[in-house]
Amino acid sequence: MALAMAGASYSAYSMAPSGGFHGNLTVVDKVPPEMLFLVDSHWLQFPPLNPLWHSILGFFLSLLACVALSGNGVVIYIFSTNKSLRTPSNLFVVNLAISDFLLMGTMAPMMTINCYFETWVLGPFMCQIYGMLGSLFGCVSIWTMAVIALDRYNVIVKGMSASPMTIKKALIWIFLVWVNSIGWTLAPLLGWNRYVPEGNMTSCGTDYLSRDWISVSYIWAYGMFVYGLPLGVIIYAYWFIVKAVSVHEKQMKDQAKKMNVASLRTAESKATNTEVKLAKIALMTISLWFVAWTPYLIINLAGFFSPSVISPLSTIWGAVFAKANACYNPIVYGISHPKYRAALYQRFPSLSCTGDAGSDESQSQSSGATTISDEKSTA
Repeated sequence: MALAMAGASYSAYSMAPSGGFHGNLTVVDKVPPEMLFLVDSHWLQFPPLNPLWHSILGFFLSLLACVALSGNGVVIYIFSTNKSLRTPSNLFVVNLAISDFLLMGTMAPMMTINCYFETWVLGPFMCQIYGMLGSLFGCVSIWTMAVIALDRYNVIVKGMSASPMTIKKALIWIFLVWVNSIGWTLAPLLGWNRYVPEGNMTSCGTDYLSRDWISVSYIWAYGMFVYGLPLGVIIYAYWFIVKAVSVHEKQMKDQAKKMNVASLRTAESKATNTEVKLAKIALMTISLWFVAWTPYLIINLAGFFSPSVISPLSTIWGAVFAKANACYNPIVYGISHPKYRAALYQRFPSLSCTGDAGSDESQSQSSGATTISDEKSTA
């Protein structure tokens, strides 16, 4: 308890007019009676959060929802209606956009309502639904990003020896991603862990405070197969993608020297530029993924390693970072795609900054992995 409160500003919690806490009130006091059986006794030691935090969280979630829904909605629309973008590899991007769209479309309204009432007011059943949807769409997004990385690795690193991605194979991969995610989602409903209100009492998630083996084993397994394994896949794939591009560009420069190309300096500059841009995209992809999902993992692991450091205020950040992932995924996997931008500017000319989509496409190599993947998939 001391650790949970130490270092935190008491202004984060509700204050009485005289400057002290509101008597012996706790963050649990506003929770409806029918929800109390789901609330862990750990939260009884914390005073109510300052209403300002609920207002900020509700406003920020509404803002995130608008950005995520519009961004992912446009990605789905452009990729689905443009024939040149209907490639096997792009099916994964559409699947990611659908998952992120549903994540914010179903969860943000419920959490915003609860922020208004400063506690969970939708009942135990909706708490289970909320936790289930968060787990499902979060897991689908995570594993779809891993599959995208594997697809790019297969095309760029393995090259001609790779088995080409087809529409049928892509749909099978997407089906497996959803089946895997549904399995992890249903497990708490069937008794392997459970969905409970989180510390701020405005959202629900997995029970990371119970010390029984069933609950603990689920958290460990979930952390390993829904966080650790996909992250390892993404890092592995992009490491070898950057390495393969680096080797290829070196070979191109050596070949240019042998051929005594007049524009060698330009060729070298262009090759280096492509390599650097692809490395930046790989680093950005891994970093954004890590930033989005690591706070939730830390909170879950702290639940049985050191629960005293978990406060209602700290649980807010896990939800915020994970949901923010749905906002920048359209940028990383959609807008960074040159052909997507060209189609976007064609449908919505007012969004074009240069007014020349073709020029923009030729100059941008930031999504080189996706472009190469598309070309070889349709070859």
